[in-house]
Amino acid sequence: MRDLKADMHVHTYYSDGTQSPEEAVKKAKENGVDFVVLTDHDTTAGTEEFVDLCEREGLFTVKGTEVSAYDGDTKVHMLAYGIDTESKVYVDFLQRLIRGARERTEEKLALLDKVGVHITMAEVEAERKSELSPIHAMYIAEAGAKKGYASDRFEFYGKYLDAGCVGFSVRGRPSPEETIDIVHAAGGISSLAHPGRIALSELEKIKLLERLKERGLDAMEAVYSSHTERDTEYYISLAQKYGLMVTGGSDTHSLTGKRSIGTPAFCPSGELLGRLGL
Repeated sequence: MRDLKADMHVHTYYSDGTQSPEEAVKKAKENGVDFVVLTDHDTTAGTEEFVDLCEREGLFTVKGTEVSAYDGDTKVHMLAYGIDTESKVYVDFLQRLIRGARERTEEKLALLDKVGVHITMAEVEAERKSELSPIHAMYIAEAGAKKGYASDRFEFYGKYLDAGCVGFSVRGRPSPEETIDIVHAAGGISSLAHPGRIALSELEKIKLLERLKERGLDAMEAVYSSHTERDTEYYISLAQKYGLMVTGGSDTHSLTGKRSIGTPAFCPSGELLGRLGL
């Protein structure tokens, strides 16, 4: 197969994005992307729609998810590719994550209420673009910003919801190791998402990487929108050192902003495409 221009990390309003599956596929087509994957957080609600749209536009795709895993208090997101979305193990896993998101939100709202930040569950749910979307922390942040507790959702998140803040909670979060096990049980490939954004020292990241590789990690998202050229070279070298495939993506959430589907440029290896059945 010829080299494919790919974006393996795209979000829609079925999680915390604002673009529709149709808008995302259209933009991928406009930007010359051949292979695009929907990786909404902790849900496959938009997957079938996305697959159908890709087929209509002549684009390659596989079924994917971004699992919002945590290692203790550290965010370690995991990308899943080529999963059987109808397998009981994966359906049960995602249902558990959706329940956990609601329980975690209830806990966060209670913690915020104690310090005078009053937000209701109804106000949080109103921020969802789709009723099928799991409740995301950014919905809390958006609701809080609208009530004047911060200038925007990013300020609210950093002030109240990030690790170490009063509204922080990891209730219901899976570990990256469990995520790898579940992804494999569902017939998929696991990739460590945006390693440059993991809030650990490089030495701690190496230890994490070694642990996850031992557990069966398949790949690492070395090519990523916020990685510098130096970051990209470094993480590609780490992937090679630990025998991991390289994935890449924009992590696009909307049609506006700094990120665009198809950037940075990424062409999957023959090995990765073969593992995904392409």
